[in-house]
Amino acid sequence: MGAQIVEIGGQKMAMLPIADYERLLDLADDKADALAAERAARRRAEGEEYLPADMVDRLLAGESALKVWRNHRGLTLAKLSEVSRVSLTQISDMERRTRYGRPAQWRNLADALNVSVDDILPEA
Repeated sequence: MGAQIVEIGGQKMAMLPIADYERLLDLADDKADALAAERAARRRAEGEEYLPADMVDRLLAGESALKVWRNHRGLTLAKLSEVSRVSLTQISDMERRTRYGRPAQWRNLADALNVSVDDILPEA
């Protein structure tokens, strides 16, 4: 690395060829990526759930989060109804957003899906 030290306005500055500068930027990016990967691995080891890309795509496309999570957990409407003690018709209506549901129903569904209520509530 061929840096040149100059003084500008009483402050020492390092000048280096653009290729060296770009290499330093790449190294800094690589370090940041490695640290982010370590943090993600630690969260995963602590039990944080990773979501498949297709699931994220469905959520971002505006599909019902309740339905996406139910599908992700491999539950039918009938099974989710049984586990959550919320009627099958009510769940179907909540997924289609034709009925909102009561707070207790959302809590029961979230518990049955092992997610937070915020994960399945429709956006306002």
